[in-house]
Amino acid sequence: MTDLRVGIVGVGVMGADHAERVARRTAGARLVAVADPDIARAEALAKSLDVRVVEDPLDLIAADDVDAVILASPGFAHAEQLLVCLEHRKPVLCEKPLTMDAASSLQVVEAEHKVGRPLIQVGFMRRFDPEYAALKALLDSGELGRTLVLHNVHRNKSAPVAFRSEMIVRDSMVHEVDIARWLLGDEITRITVHAPKPSGLVGDGVLDPQLALFELANGAMADVEVFVNFQVGYEVRCEAVAERGSATIGLGSGVFTRAGGQWGGAMPSDFRVRFERAYDIEVQRWVEAAARGAIDGPSAWDGYAAVAVCEAGIESLTSGRAVDVDLADRRKVLG
Repeated sequence: MTDLRVGIVGVGVMGADHAERVARRTAGARLVAVADPDIARAEALAKSLDVRVVEDPLDLIAADDVDAVILASPGFAHAEQLLVCLEHRKPVLCEKPLTMDAASSLQVVEAEHKVGRPLIQVGFMRRFDPEYAALKALLDSGELGRTLVLHNVHRNKSAPVAFRSEMIVRDSMVHEVDIARWLLGDEITRITVHAPKPSGLVGDGVLDPQLALFELANGAMADVEVFVNFQVGYEVRCEAVAERGSATIGLGSGVFTRAGGQWGGAMPSDFRVRFERAYDIEVQRWVEAAARGAIDGPSAWDGYAAVAVCEAGIESLTSGRAVDVDLADRRKVLG
C-alpha cells in the first residue's frame, strides 16, 4: 500500500510535534510538506525532516502530492482552510477549535455534508488516551449502571500572559466539553461558568481558575475546574459517578516513591507528556482511516457542538448566569 502523503499547516508547538510524529513514528504515512507564516521556523523544521516548505497554506492543501492535511494553524484560520480541504476532497485532522464561532463551524459542517462523505476529524485527542478509552468502555458496558455525574479537573502549570479569560473556556475547557459529550453520550444543553477570586499569580483581569457546570439532554451533569496557572504541573483527572459505583482516571501511573521523609511521584510539565500516547494513537488511526476514505474519531459535528457550548460558556462567564446552548437540529443539518 502506498503511504499517505501528509502536509501540515502550522508548525508551532502542536504542529511541530505532529510533524515529528508523522515523519518518524506513524506507519503508512509520509510527511511531504509544511507551511507556516514564520518561514524561518518552517524552514528549520523542514530541513530537519527533509521535506519542503510551502509559503501559502492554501497552496499546500491544493498540492497534487499532498493526500491529506493536518491543520495546526491558529483557530481564526481554520474556517477558510477547512473549506479549501473540502473543495479539494482532502481528509483533514483539524486541531481544536473547529472554527472560532458556532456560525462558521456550522457552515463547515454543512459544506462537508454536501461533499457526501466525512473528511474532517477534530483533534480531541483525549478520546484516544488509553485511560479515557477504558473509562468509556466501562461506562458503556452498563456494569456501573447509568452514569449520573462527571467530575473533571484540568490544570496547566502556566499559561502565557496573553491567555485571557475567554481563552480558558475556548481553548482549555473545550476538552472537557468534548469529553462530557462523549462519555455521557448526549449533547450539553446548558452551561454555567463561575470564577472565584483569581489567583494572585495571573495577569490583571484574567479569571483563573474557573468552575463550570454542564447540563446534558439526558439529565446527566458534569463539572470542571480549569486552572491554567496551577504552578505545579499538568494535571488532568476525571471521575465518573454512576448508579452502582464510580471510576476515576488521571491519578498518575508513574513511579511512586517514599524516601527522605517524602512520598509521591512526578507530574508532567505539559500536555504533550501526559497525552503523548493519545496523540500517537490519534494520528495513526486518522492515517489508517484516511487511506480507506473515512474518519476514525471526533467529527465536524463534534467540533461544531464544542464551539457552540464554549460560546455559551463565554457568555455565562461574562454574565454570571446559566446560558442555554444554541445548537442546530442535527437531524435537519445532516439528514
